[in-house]
Amino acid sequence: YNKIIQKYDIEEEDLKDALEVISKLSPKVGGNFDTQTITINQEIIPDFVIQVKENGTKGVDVIPLLNSKNAPTLRVSDEYKDILTTYSHDKTSAEHKQAALFIKQKLDAAKWYIDAINQRQNTLLQTISAIVKLQKDYFITGDDKSLKPMILKDVADITGFDISTISRVVKSKYADTPNGIVYLKNLFSDSLTNDDGEEVSTKEIKTHLQEVINSENKRKPLTDDALVGLLKEKGYNIARRTIAKYREQLNIPVARLRKEL
Repeated sequence: YNKIIQKYDIEEEDLKDALEVISKLSPKVGGNFDTQTITINQEIIPDFVIQVKENGTKGVDVIPLLNSKNAPTLRVSDEYKDILTTYSHDKTSAEHKQAALFIKQKLDAAKWYIDAINQRQNTLLQTISAIVKLQKDYFITGDDKSLKPMILKDVADITGFDISTISRVVKSKYADTPNGIVYLKNLFSDSLTNDDGEEVSTKEIKTHLQEVINSENKRKPLTDDALVGLLKEKGYNIARRTIAKYREQLNIPVARLRKEL
């Protein structure tokens, strides 16, 4: 940067302004005018609602519920049941017999559908209840550092469902919590052991990594080796390649690309 300032005889502030403009430019000129790409903003409707309530001397209760918008109460119309009963008792009319058979088939299909919906809702509720049990502290605080290590198998062990079932439930599912909308998949993470022998989630480590980088001197950004040392001071003994992997997962560039004036 100093060479650029000297060569073009400009002030540091002018270079900062130029860099800010350049950083917003796209190398693919006209890319934003691609008529084949259409972006549609969709409102997220959470599948679950998590309530946190004080329970006197017993502490805090975390209550998982299904979002009523996604879980309507279904029932078979009594009117069609009555029609079926009437037509079934009429043994003389062939038309009534055919109508009774048709109505019975549709009523059986409706009952099957309702049973399937109820079973699905039961699966959803058991799954979110297990997640709340494992991540109660997180739902109370809303702090990523409160997340416990949790994998699909942990939830499967509690619910008795297959891991594949749990995977389908959490995929593309959201929960409305007192601290905002949460993507369930983000609550899952592997674990590492810190210097105290405690298991901590990789999500917690990434949060610390993000905080360290956010507070670094942007004139002299921290290298991955430096980040290894700082996290070790916090009790996380992590290899450099792991730091690099977490940094990339957080969409944070290498030190030289984070440098600012």
